[in-house]
Amino acid sequence: MEQQRAELQTETLSCSICLDLLKEPVTTSCGHSYCRTCISNHWDAEEEKRIYTCPQCRETFIRRPALGKNIMLAELVEELKNNRLQEDPDDQRFAAAEDVACDFCTGKKLKAFKSCLNCVASYCEKHLQPHHVSAVFKRHELVDPSTKIQEMICSRHDEVMKMFCRTDQQCICFLCSMEEHKDHDTVSAATERTDKQRELQESRADIHKNIQDREKDVELLKEQEQTINFSADQTVEHSKQVFTELISLLHRRSSEQEKEVRSKQQTEVSAIRALQEKLEQEISELKKRDAELQQISTTEDNIQFVLSYSSLSALSVSTHSSVTHRGPGSCIEEVTAAVSVLREHLHKVLMEDWTKVCHTVERVDVLPSEPTSRDGFLKYSQEITLDPNTAHTYLGLSEGNRKVTRMKGDQHHPDHPDRFTGCVQVLSRESLTGRCYWEVEVRGKVVGVSVAYKSIARAGGGKDCVFGFNDKSWRLSWSPNSYTFYHNNIKSPVSGPQSSIIGVYVDHTAGILSFYSVSDTITLLHRVHTTFTEPLHTGVFVYWYGDSALLCTLK
Repeated sequence: MEQQRAELQTETLSCSICLDLLKEPVTTSCGHSYCRTCISNHWDAEEEKRIYTCPQCRETFIRRPALGKNIMLAELVEELKNNRLQEDPDDQRFAAAEDVACDFCTGKKLKAFKSCLNCVASYCEKHLQPHHVSAVFKRHELVDPSTKIQEMICSRHDEVMKMFCRTDQQCICFLCSMEEHKDHDTVSAATERTDKQRELQESRADIHKNIQDREKDVELLKEQEQTINFSADQTVEHSKQVFTELISLLHRRSSEQEKEVRSKQQTEVSAIRALQEKLEQEISELKKRDAELQQISTTEDNIQFVLSYSSLSALSVSTHSSVTHRGPGSCIEEVTAAVSVLREHLHKVLMEDWTKVCHTVERVDVLPSEPTSRDGFLKYSQEITLDPNTAHTYLGLSEGNRKVTRMKGDQHHPDHPDRFTGCVQVLSRESLTGRCYWEVEVRGKVVGVSVAYKSIARAGGGKDCVFGFNDKSWRLSWSPNSYTFYHNNIKSPVSGPQSSIIGVYVDHTAGILSFYSVSDTITLLHRVHTTFTEPLHTGVFVYWYGDSALLCTLK
C-alpha cells in the first residue's frame, strides 16, 4: 500500500514531457505543470506558428504565457527526493534512463564510472577495481562512461579504432591500416585530434571575433537608433519653435497693422466730421441770410428797402465747396494692396518653397556618417596643443606643448586658476566643436586619453577633478596589456588590439565620441553616444614617473 502511494505520488509530481520528477516546476494557466525547461523547449518549437499549446489538454494561447515557479509543487518534489534519499542513501548512485549503467551489476544497476575500450564494457567503481589492481588489465584503455562505446570498435576486426585515415576521413583500427588502408595517409587518432583541436580553436577564435564584431555592430545600431531619435526630436522641436515664432510674428504684425489702420481711420473720420460741422454751420448761416433777404425783398417802402439791404454785413461764408470727393475707403487702399502682396508671397513660400523643405527631409542623412578608414578620419584632423596653465606641477611639456611627461619632481609652474592641483593631468588649449579627429602616442605603464568640459573642477584630487570619474569627462585608460574606459566613476573593460597610438574622434553635434587602436589598420575600441552640453577639450592623464603622451602631427 505504501509503495503504491509512493508510485502515485511520483506519477503526480512527474513532468508529462520528460516523464521525470519536476525540475523547477511551473504551471500554465490551464492548470498543468511541467519542468520549466521542458515547456520552454516545447514552446520554442512552436515559435514560428505564433500559437502555443498545452501538451496535455491542447489548450492554445495566442501569446506565450509568462511562467512563474510553482512553489508548492517545488516543495513537494524536494520532500519526495529527501524521503527517497532517507529510504535509500545509495539511490543517486543507481543509473537512471539517461545514465550509462554498469554492465556487470545485476538487478538494479549502478552508474558507470569508466568505460573500457578493450573490454567494450562499462564499469561502476566497485567492478572497475580489477582494472586498477590486476596486471592483466594494465594495458586496457579507460575512458569516461559512454553509451557509444560499440562505435569505437572496428566491425571488421573487432579491435579498438585508434587510427584515422585522412584519405577516407574515417576512424580505423591498426589492422585496417595494414590492409585495405595500407597505402592511405593514416595517423593516430591522438595526432588527428591535435590537428583538429587546433582547427577547432581557430574556428572558435573566428566565431568569438565574429560575435564581438556583431555585438559591436548591435551597439552601433542602438547608438544610430538613438541618434535618429535624438536628431528627429531636435528637428521637430526646432521646427515647432520656428513655426511658433512665425505665427507669433504674423499675429504681432496683424495687430500692428490693425492699430495703424484704426489710427488712420480715426484721423480721417475726425477730419471729415470737423469739415461736416463747418459745412453745417455755413448752411445754417446761409439759410439765415436767405431768410433776411426774403424779408427785405417784401418791404414796400423803397427807402426802408435800401437802408435795410445796406445795413447787412458781408457774407462770411465761401461760395465754393472745400470738399474733395474721394471713393469710399480710399485712405486704406494702399494698405489692402500691400497685405494682398504679402499674402501672395507667403502663399508662394508655403506652397512652393515648402516643397524644398520636404525634399530636404527625404534627402538628409540623419545617421552621422562616421569615417571607416584612417584617411577618412584625417579629413577631420585638428592641430591640438596642451595648455601649460592647466598642467599639474609634476608634468613637463615639450615639443611645442604637444608632449607631456610625468616628471620626478615639482616643476614649479606658476600659480594659475586653471591648473590641476591634485590630479596629474592636463587639458588642451583648443576647444573641440563639430567633427574632430586626433591621435595620441602613449608610452609607459598607464596613460589616460580623455576629453572633458572646460568647467571640470581643478582644485584638489576629488572625483570631480579626475578625468573619467565625473559627468564632465570621458577617459580611455591605456596600459601595455589592456584598455579600460571610465565615465562618471563607472569602469568598463575594453577589448581590442594593443597599440601605442590611440585615435580619438568626436562629432560634437551628433554626440559621438569614439576611441580607436591605430596601427597598420584602425580598429574601434569604444564608442559613446551622449549629448554634449559644452565645448570639449582633449585631456591627458599621466600618473607614473616617466610615462608620456604625444599629440601626433597628422598629415
